Amino acid sequence: MKFRPLHDRVLVRRVTAEEKTAGGIIIPDTAKEKPQEGEVIAVGSGTLNEKGELRPLDVKTGDRILFGKWSGTEVKLGGEELLIMKESDIMGILESPSAAKAA
Repeated sequence: MKFRPLHDRVLVRRVTAEEKTAGGIIIPDTAKEKPQEGEVIAVGSGTLNEKGELRPLDVKTGDRILFGKWSGTEVKLGGEELLIMKESDIMGILESPSAAKAA
């Protein structure tokens, strides 16, 4: 199934939570906190500014992002749990060290 968010909405897949602590203790599902990091799956077209021009979003498909603990709405699409959130709920884009060196 294809899904395209509208306006300034973003579809996000959470990264998987760590199964073990640094010391090797296995964390049960009931004690895990949901990760606040994810991968952008799809983005909306953007918002209109005061002049009526379309302003595209800063995030794009494939970006790794950080978002707030209570951000977004959980949905199930194609058997997978995803989040739909506004771009303003995103705190930042994570860049890999190799991408930062190239810039």
